Amino acid sequence: MRPSVVKRSIVSATAVVGLAIGTLAGAGTSFAASVPAAEPAVSAEAFGTLATNNLGLTYDQAKGIQRWLKGSWGYTGNIDGLLGTESWKAIQRYLARDWGYTDPIDGIAGPDTIRALQRFLTEYSIYTGPIDGIAGPGTRAAWSNWANYIG
Repeated sequence: MRPSVVKRSIVSATAVVGLAIGTLAGAGTSFAASVPAAEPAVSAEAFGTLATNNLGLTYDQAKGIQRWLKGSWGYTGNIDGLLGTESWKAIQRYLARDWGYTDPIDGIAGPDTIRALQRFLTEYSIYTGPIDGIAGPGTRAAWSNWANYIG
């Protein structure tokens, strides 16, 4: 092959690669622009229920809660560190006995469940905030402290 043909082939190949990279970069940029920014984790307050709602507990803390529930409150699920519907049903059974929970045992960690939980945590001087049914930072911290105590 003549040097000019080799040179043109290299230039052509470089141009094709450059166009491909530019197209991919442009596609990546336009794709990134069309994807919404990551949303923060959804809180229980936003929707009242989630499939799993640890209220800020670690998996190990939640496992401790589940072991306690299994021993006393009819929890029959796995000890997996995920407080789902069955875990919350057992918590509601406990809260219904002594802490003023009167709603259905439905496994939803909604405002009435949180209010009863706040009453329980207040009785043991773990929580000092308002009984408002909002699982805010104070409620979550108290819940975590109690989980550490029983775990």
